[in-house]
Amino acid sequence: MKINIYYGGRGIIDDPTLFVIGKMQEVLDELNVKVEKFNLYELKNTITTVPASINDADGIVLATTVEWFGIGGYMQQFLDACWLYGNKEKIAETYMCPVVISTAQGEREAMTTLDLAWEMLGGLPCSGLCGYVDDLVSFEMNKDYLGIIEKKTENLYRTVSQRLKSLPASNKAVNKVSSVSRNIPLTPQESEQLSKYAADETYVQQQKEDIEELANLFRGKMEHKSTDENMLYIGDFRDNFHPDTKVNGVYKFVIKDRKKPLIVEIEDSELNCYYGNHDDPQVMCKVTMEVMNHIVAGQMSFQRAFMSGEMQVKGDFRMLRMLDQIFTFSKEEA
Repeated sequence: MKINIYYGGRGIIDDPTLFVIGKMQEVLDELNVKVEKFNLYELKNTITTVPASINDADGIVLATTVEWFGIGGYMQQFLDACWLYGNKEKIAETYMCPVVISTAQGEREAMTTLDLAWEMLGGLPCSGLCGYVDDLVSFEMNKDYLGIIEKKTENLYRTVSQRLKSLPASNKAVNKVSSVSRNIPLTPQESEQLSKYAADETYVQQQKEDIEELANLFRGKMEHKSTDENMLYIGDFRDNFHPDTKVNGVYKFVIKDRKKPLIVEIEDSELNCYYGNHDDPQVMCKVTMEVMNHIVAGQMSFQRAFMSGEMQVKGDFRMLRMLDQIFTFSKEEA
């Protein structure tokens, strides 16, 4: 089991929320749960990529501090990114425990905001934890408070491990009818550019038409292209390989409708591609042939496929980011 903790505070030393999630992490460690913590204030420049980390989690904790009003900007940006770029199918089966500690007032309202936001995203909220702290030292020394934190953490563990069910919520039903989100298949750099043009409907429509035209062109070329099935994609990877001494490892591509996965091994700037199996790849990617065709044709980057949810990834995300640097597929000429 894996639990991700997303901390939306400012990271100041006397933030009581840091103490609470620290205790929660200790309890989860004792229960042999893998825990990964994300400090959103450190990731603010790459916030659009953070929702992808939910893909390999069984449950998450959204933790924030009310210093004057509401859940804070970092947590709001993260939830916005989940709405725009998150994998809704994965979110729909992911439990979320809200943790809100206040040094002002409004902790219950903030916890309700997190619950409602996660339900609007289609996720599964579970019992959370909120409270007011005016003296961090006395709070840390109070055994009763520590017991409450431990029990809430154990409840989170039981909820996720047993996949406990809850009664349906009305806002989920209303959301399906009245508000359908769109996963925008853009890289973080493209999303920054989009912010300048989002209000220009003509520009957005033109982009969609261009993408569709390229997809149709590629499909037409594929209909007349004879390829040895045993060498499918291998030549593309070899021809577009640009060695990087920093990259050594194994990529495993599980391609739908292919009997065996495509293994891409890189060692000392040498490339070895073949169809077979590898028990311990650093990165495993699940992708359809259609998406892989777009990638090798230069119409879609690996990062864009990952961000849009069209390629699911497990493993070392740092190696994933290097894929687009060591394999530079260029667009085919018309």
